[in-house]
Amino acid sequence: MIRNFFLLFCVGILLSSCKNGNSRKDIVENGQNTGKPNIIFLFSDDQSFKDVHKLGNPEVQTPTMDKFVTEGTTFTHAYNMGGWNGAICVASRAMIISGRSLWRAQQISHQYAQNLELDKTWPRLMQTAGYDTYMTGKWHVEAKPKDIFNYVGHVLRGMPHDTAEGYNRPQSVHDTIWKPWKKEFGGYWQGGRHWSELVKDDAVAFLDSAAIRKKPFFMYVAFNAPHDPRQAPKEYVDRYPLENIKVPDSYMALYPYAETMGAGPDLRDEKLAPFPRTEYAVKVNKQEYYAITSHLDDQLKDIMMALEQSGQKENTYIFYSSDHGLACGEHGLMGKQNMYDHSVRVPLMVIGPDIPANKKVDSDIYLQDVMATALDLAGVEKPTYVEFNSLMELVKNSGSKAEYDGIYGAYEKASQRMIRKDGYKLIVYPKSGIILLYNLKKDPQELNNIAEVPENAAQIKLLFKELMLLQEKMGDQLDLKPIYDLI
Repeated sequence: MIRNFFLLFCVGILLSSCKNGNSRKDIVENGQNTGKPNIIFLFSDDQSFKDVHKLGNPEVQTPTMDKFVTEGTTFTHAYNMGGWNGAICVASRAMIISGRSLWRAQQISHQYAQNLELDKTWPRLMQTAGYDTYMTGKWHVEAKPKDIFNYVGHVLRGMPHDTAEGYNRPQSVHDTIWKPWKKEFGGYWQGGRHWSELVKDDAVAFLDSAAIRKKPFFMYVAFNAPHDPRQAPKEYVDRYPLENIKVPDSYMALYPYAETMGAGPDLRDEKLAPFPRTEYAVKVNKQEYYAITSHLDDQLKDIMMALEQSGQKENTYIFYSSDHGLACGEHGLMGKQNMYDHSVRVPLMVIGPDIPANKKVDSDIYLQDVMATALDLAGVEKPTYVEFNSLMELVKNSGSKAEYDGIYGAYEKASQRMIRKDGYKLIVYPKSGIILLYNLKKDPQELNNIAEVPENAAQIKLLFKELMLLQEKMGDQLDLKPIYDLI
């Protein structure tokens, strides 16, 4: 019933006049069958690269995402640059829509709010190549979806409305007020249907109408899951008994630099669990994180089934990624406002025509490269203002190398800076001058800070210089030289 309703809704959109005055006849009969591939971007929120079974986590159940891995190519080291405030997703999505790096994406966002520069956004660029563009789900970008996409489903806020009961919990095994399946707490249940299912229904309806569309399509399908409040039907939570969930190796009761890095107890994300952290609270949060991820995975399965039934799969590229990761108890942190891999590194898979199956690419890239890759596949010449790169050469040619001279990371104007290069990661907390160094080859979980080891002084100075060069390239105006001079 619901699926049929949304199908009629989507067909109704096509039969009606769209905003530029085109009729259904213009869209379907006069639509140019260009032979271009369809492109679907499936986007989650707060999903760490560790939150996929096939990518090394035996605890979480993600059969559809696992299928993305086996049927396509996976970029195992895809990164988000960070954010200018606690809502990291705002910066991540601004970068992917605009093609600009962090600080320039912040600048262009102010123009979007004034309806300026909209013709330079990702969907508008796809339209220049003859694409019908569609969006549904989480947005959180200053530009209004209806102003840059041809068709728009539900537009959801940055995060579901939460309640006080979802914070500072669980205090103990006796703290049972909150249950992820209780609809009275609103959140994902607000409106009566889980938001992940709502977005799925929209996407399926659009795909069901593909048979009457001659233009290639670009779909931007953005889920809020697995962002908190991490709510899912009880059957999904029951899949994850607490005794089967391990406490992370990086677990600690409190992160020692939380205040100086801008992720102290006043930060919303960090309030989700009690201070100091407990092993029990971390395990419960992970249980709910896994449950909403598995629920999301089932929605992805339905979308892929609809694509198959539409007859369009053989001519469609599917990208799957997330806007950033999440600590969820690692390093004593709950949020994503940090430079550790669990929070800046995401899953990124691509499936489609001529994409090698079950291939892994370990080059360091940015998740926003998806935008430039879609332009490449659509035959759109990459504009000079797009700072990210197509991934197709890395997909097709095993001998290719990423074009980035180190991965840059930042949080807020002056709270954190990071560079990842040559197997090392350097993190700087500018407010206090604290420097952390990790050898990622020997210590991929970033458990051992080796910045105080005298033999590493030269490595720190080298990476610090490289970081300042990346700052200049990215338009980052924070002056780190006073800290560098003290090394």
